[in-house]
Amino acid sequence: MRRKSILYKPIIAVTGSSGKTTTKEMIAAVLKKRWKIFKSPQNRNAVSATRRHAKLLRHAHRAVVLEYGMQYYGNIKRHCHYIRPNIGVITHIGRAHIGNFGGRIQGVAKAKSELIRYMKSSGTLWLNADDHYSKLLRTKGFKGRIVRIGIRNKAHYRATQIHNAKRGMAFRVKLDGTEHRFYIPILGRHNVYNALFAIGISHRLGFTPKQIQNGLKTFEKQKRRLSVYDLRRGIRIIDDSYSANPDAVKAALDVLSAIGKNKKIAVLGSMSELGAYAVKGHKEIGSYAARKNIAHIYAIGKHASQIIAGAKQVGFPAKNLHSFVSRAQLHKALARVIQPGTTILVKGSNQMRMNKTVAYLKQIQFKSR
Repeated sequence: MRRKSILYKPIIAVTGSSGKTTTKEMIAAVLKKRWKIFKSPQNRNAVSATRRHAKLLRHAHRAVVLEYGMQYYGNIKRHCHYIRPNIGVITHIGRAHIGNFGGRIQGVAKAKSELIRYMKSSGTLWLNADDHYSKLLRTKGFKGRIVRIGIRNKAHYRATQIHNAKRGMAFRVKLDGTEHRFYIPILGRHNVYNALFAIGISHRLGFTPKQIQNGLKTFEKQKRRLSVYDLRRGIRIIDDSYSANPDAVKAALDVLSAIGKNKKIAVLGSMSELGAYAVKGHKEIGSYAARKNIAHIYAIGKHASQIIAGAKQVGFPAKNLHSFVSRAQLHKALARVIQPGTTILVKGSNQMRMNKTVAYLKQIQFKSR
C-alpha cells in the first residue's frame, strides 16, 4: 500500500558490479540540494535492508535513492518486490560475485537484468555505453526509455576533457547544447562514469547545471574507497581497502599510476567470491599491475601466488615481486622498502582486512599532515 502511494515520484535504484554506493551517494548529493529525499544509508544494499527501508518511506520524501546489492539470482527481484523503482541504474557488469554464477559473466548479467524486468515497465533505465558486458543485459522487451552515459562511445550524456584536479576529477559535459565543467572530490576515471549517472538523472529531473555542479562538489566518498593520506617525507597512501574484484582493482591501479610521482608500490590482497574464475582473475590483476610502471608488487592471501604469477608472465622483474601469508611479514617488508616520495596503493577484499596494513603504514610514518 505504501509502495503504491509513492510511485509518482522518482524512485531510483542503483545496481551493478561496482560503483553502486558511489553512484547512489552522488545522485543523492545533487537531489538533496533542492528536495527532501530518502537515501539508503552507507552501503546497506541487502534485500533485508530494502525491506526495512520500505517502512521508512514517507509522503514528504520528494525522491528515493536506493542501492540494490546482488549475490544470487532472485535478489534484485526481491528488492523490487519491496520497493519498485521507476528509475533503474546498472553501473556496469563485471566479475564481482562471479563465483556464485559458475564463473560466467553471462550469469552476472542475467541476475542484474532482474532490475530491468521488475522495475516499473514505463520507467527509465540508465546504462553505461562503454561497458562491454552491459551488452549482455536483457533489455529486449523493456517498454520504458533507455538512456546511456559514456566517455568513449556515443551516449546521451558524455564526459570529455577528463583530468585529475585537486584530489578529484574534472571534466566537461554538454547539457542542452552547452558545455559545463564538473568536479568530483574523488579520484579515478571510473568515478566519472558514476558522476555521469548523477548528472544525467538530475538533469532529466529538472535540476540546473549549477545545482548539479554544487551537489557533486559536496559529495562525500565512503571511507576506505580511494582515500588518500599524505604523510611525512612525501609518502602517500591510497586506501582502497573496502572491497575488491578484478575491475575495481584495475581501476585502483590506474589511480596509483596517475597520481604516484616517484616510486609506486601496489599492495594487493586476495579477492573473494570469484569461484572458478579465481585463478584467472588474480593472474589478470597481476599482469595488469605489471604494466602500470610500478616498482614493487606485494601480494597477500590465498591467491597471492596467482597475482605474482600473472606479473611474471608479462616480464615483471621477479626480484620486485613479493608474496606473503603473514601480515606481520608483509608489514616488515614494506617498512624496509618505503622511501621518501613513495606512493603505496593498498587494495583487497574486505575479508582481507587490508585496512590494518593502511593503519600500520600510517603509524610507522607518524601523523598525517
